[in-house]
Amino acid sequence: MPTLRSIVPAAALLLVACGGGEATSKPAQDATSSGVVGSTAGASDILATAEAAGQFKTLTAAVKAAGLEATLQGPGPFTVFAPTDEAFAKLPPGTVEGLLKPENKDKLKAILTYHVVAGKVPSSDAVKLTSAKTVNGKALTLALDGGALKLDGKAKVVKADINASNGVIHVIDAVVLPE
Repeated sequence: MPTLRSIVPAAALLLVACGGGEATSKPAQDATSSGVVGSTAGASDILATAEAAGQFKTLTAAVKAAGLEATLQGPGPFTVFAPTDEAFAKLPPGTVEGLLKPENKDKLKAILTYHVVAGKVPSSDAVKLTSAKTVNGKALTLALDGGALKLDGKAKVVKADINASNGVIHVIDAVVLPE
């Protein structure tokens, strides 16, 4: 079974980190000025960091059901826009349960990889972008709205820059779905 790592071409790993998104005309905003800061030295990998946080039980269960755990434990680097359990709870009833079924593994993988950008993109860089290519191949739109970074006009980054050994996590308040 191919992992996310085997799907992503090596060149894509540097896509966003090297300016793969379009810069906006808005000035850079430091993560500390918007009150969204998180950073720890000697951090664990993305999956372990998410599991330890306690607010990503649905996300980590979905990552495991999609067979992506080895990828998020791998070298990366990755930027993960991580929906909380509350964000998943906003989906229509039965959606999460349906996606976790083995027959929906490809759809689940497409949704999860839409939340991941190759490369480490701290919030100070993310706020300068208007889009970012995800590892599923589609682009997320990024925009500042009232001082908060929003994805596809739907999900708001509520906590940014949670460092992991293989990337960074930005916590979001909604699940974004690829079109």
